[in-house]
Amino acid sequence: MTLNNTGSFPLLSGHPSLDLVNTELVRRGIRHDLLIRPEDLTAWLEALNMKESLPSLQHASSEITKEALNKVKEFRIVVRDMYERLADGQEVTRSWIRLMEACIANAPLSYHFIDGRLVPVPLGSDTDAILSLVALDALRLLEAGELAYLHRCSNPECVLLYVDRSGRRKWCSMKICGNRIKVARNQAKKDHNQDM
Repeated sequence: MTLNNTGSFPLLSGHPSLDLVNTELVRRGIRHDLLIRPEDLTAWLEALNMKESLPSLQHASSEITKEALNKVKEFRIVVRDMYERLADGQEVTRSWIRLMEACIANAPLSYHFIDGRLVPVPLGSDTDAILSLVALDALRLLEAGELAYLHRCSNPECVLLYVDRSGRRKWCSMKICGNRIKVARNQAKKDHNQDM
C-alpha cells in the first residue's frame, strides 16, 4: 500500500477506476473517505503516478482545487455504484457507458511517447483529464471482460472491491482483511477452548 499523510491508499488493482472507488474504506466499523482535502487527491494521484497507473497525469496534481476534488468524488459515486452492481451480478448499463464516453470527450486523448511507452494524455482541464483517464480505464476493463470478475471483499465490514479471475480469492487483500479475519477466528477459537 502507498501511504499518504491522512492514512493509506489501498492501491490493490493497478486500475485507476477501481483504485478511485477504493478510496473509501471501513476502519473499526466506520466508513472513511481518504479524499477529504485537495491535498489528499494530489497524494492519491502521486501514488498512482508512482505505480505508473496514471503516468500522464504527473502535471495535474499541482492544480487540484476543492471544486476539482468534489467533481472527482461525485464521479467516484457513479463508478462505485456501477461496480457494486456488477459485483452483485447485474449488467452494465448503456447510460453508464455513455457517461464514461462523455468524460473522455470532455478531455479527449492525445498520445505521447513517454519512457518508452505510448501513453494517453488528455487534453483539457486537470479535473477533466483525471476523469477522462479514469473513465478510459473503466471502459478498458469492460472491453477486456474484467468487470465480470469484480468481487466484494468477504469481510462484511469491508467496502473494497477487487478483480479476481480465479474465483478463489476471498479478501480485498490479505494485509487489509485476510489476516485480520484469520487472527479474529483464531482468537475466537482460543477463547472458546479456554471457556470449556
